[in-house]
Amino acid sequence: MKPRIFKRLFWAALFAAVAQAHVGSPDVYLDGKAGPYQLFVTVRPPQVIPGVAALEIRSETPGVRELRAVPVPIAGPGARFAPLPDQLKPSKEDAQFFTGSLWMMAPGSWQVRITALGDKGEGILSVPVPSVATTTKKMQRGIGLMLSVLGLFLVGGVVAIAGASVREAKLDPGIEPTSVARRKGYIAMAAASVALLGILWAGNVWWNSEANNYRETVYRPVGMSASLDTHGLLTLNLSDSGWLQPSANGPSRLKLFSVRHSIDDLVPDHDHLMHLYAIRQPGLDAVYHLHPDQIGPGIFRLQLPAMQRGTYRLYADIVHANGFPETPVATVTVPAGLPSRPLAGDDASAITRDWRQSSDTAASFELPDGYRMQWLRPNATLHARQGTLFRFQLLDPRDQTPHDMALYMGMLGHAAFVKTDGTVFAHIHPMGTASMAALTLAADQSSGKSNPNNDMAGMDMPNMPGMNMHAVLPNEVSFPYGFPTPGRYRIFVQMKHGNTIETGVFDASVQ
Repeated sequence: MKPRIFKRLFWAALFAAVAQAHVGSPDVYLDGKAGPYQLFVTVRPPQVIPGVAALEIRSETPGVRELRAVPVPIAGPGARFAPLPDQLKPSKEDAQFFTGSLWMMAPGSWQVRITALGDKGEGILSVPVPSVATTTKKMQRGIGLMLSVLGLFLVGGVVAIAGASVREAKLDPGIEPTSVARRKGYIAMAAASVALLGILWAGNVWWNSEANNYRETVYRPVGMSASLDTHGLLTLNLSDSGWLQPSANGPSRLKLFSVRHSIDDLVPDHDHLMHLYAIRQPGLDAVYHLHPDQIGPGIFRLQLPAMQRGTYRLYADIVHANGFPETPVATVTVPAGLPSRPLAGDDASAITRDWRQSSDTAASFELPDGYRMQWLRPNATLHARQGTLFRFQLLDPRDQTPHDMALYMGMLGHAAFVKTDGTVFAHIHPMGTASMAALTLAADQSSGKSNPNNDMAGMDMPNMPGMNMHAVLPNEVSFPYGFPTPGRYRIFVQMKHGNTIETGVFDASVQ
C-alpha cells in the first residue's frame, strides 16, 4: 500500500471515530445571564444514555443564594412541562460556586434550565446540551467474575433444592431415602437443570436484543465527502447516518422522544447553513473560514478562494431544526494553479507558521495590515477540562483601540480551538460552545415565546456577551471553553474592524 493511500485511510478511520458536534469536545461551556446574574456554566454530558450529567456553575455576580437546574427537551411538549428542578450544592470554600448532577434520559437535543435566586431577584438561563450515547459501557472484569461465581452458586443451589424436595423433603429425620427416591431426585435435578438452562438462554437472548437496541441509539454522525474539480469548485455531500430515525421494521422507540435527525432539516446559524473551516495539514499553518451554499438536500457547493496548495482537513458546522449541532469532517487536496476568487462576505483566512516551529507561550500575533491581536493569557498553567474565559484584544498599528470595531456575523468575534493531532475541533462563540440556533430555541421555550422561523427575534440581545449593539464596540472578546484532553492546541480567533476580518493565531500546551 502506498504511504499516501495509507495516510488517507488512517484519517478516514480517525474521522469516523471522532466526528460529532464539536469534534472530540463533548463538554458544554456557556457564559450568560440568568436575569441579573452572570453565570459561567459547565455541563459534562454522560457517555451513555440514560446517564448522569455533571453540572458546575460559577456566579460572577455576587449575591446568588440558590441555584436550581432541570434537564428538558429543547423543543416539543416536554420543554413546556418540566419536572421539579434539583437544587445545586454550594461549595464550602466558595459560596458562589455550585455543583450538581442531572439525569439525561433520552437522546436528542436538550437544554439544562437554570434558575438563579438571590439578592437581585430571580433569573433563568437555558443551556443547550446535545444528549447522545457515544459508547457502550462494558462490565468490569472483577464484577463479571464475582457475578459469575454467584450465578453458579445460585444455579447449583436451585438444582440441589429441586433434588432434595423430591428425595428427602417428606422423610422423617434420620430416615435414609430409598433407591427409588434417589432416582426421582436425580430426575428432578436434571429437569431443574434443563429448566434453568432454558431460562438462562432466554435471558441471554433478551439481553443481547436489548444491547443491540441500545447500540442503535449510540451516536452515528452525519457523513461528509468532498470533491474538488479543475475549476476550483468544491462540492460537499452530506450522508444521513439514520441515527434516531424510525427503523425499517416499524416505528422506532426513539419516536417517543420526538427527535429528528437528517440532512434536510438544517437551519441557519449566524445567517449561514454551514460554517466550513479548512485547515491545512499537518502544520495547521493555513486556515480558511468559508460559507458554502446549499444547492440541494445535503449538497453544498463553493468556489474556493485563492488558497495555499496542500491537503486540508474540513470541519463543517451545521445545526438541525431541533437545535442539535454537528460537525461532519472530510479532507480535500488543493493543487496549485486552480482558478480562484478573492475572499468575500464573511469569509476569512490566515497564513502563519507551522505549529511545530511556533512558540506555545506567545501572546501576540502580528497581522498583515499592521494590526495586532493579543491574547490576555492567564499566568496559570492551562489544564484539561478546566473551564476558562479566553480573552483577546485587537489593536491598531499605534497599539490603540481601533475606532471602527464591527460585529463579525453578529458577534464580537469567533474562535476555533483545534488540537494538532486532529482529534479536537470546536467552533466557539462569545456566549460559549452552543449554536445560536439552539440558544434561540432554548430561550424561546424558557420564556414561552413561539419562534417557528428559528431566527434571532427571541433572544435578549443586550444581555448576551459578544452581542453588544451599541454604536461603540469594545476591542476585546472572550470565549468560554475548556480543553478536553492534554496536548498541543492551536487557536484561531477572528475579529472585525470596518470591512476587514482579522484572524489571529495562537498556540497553547495543555497539561
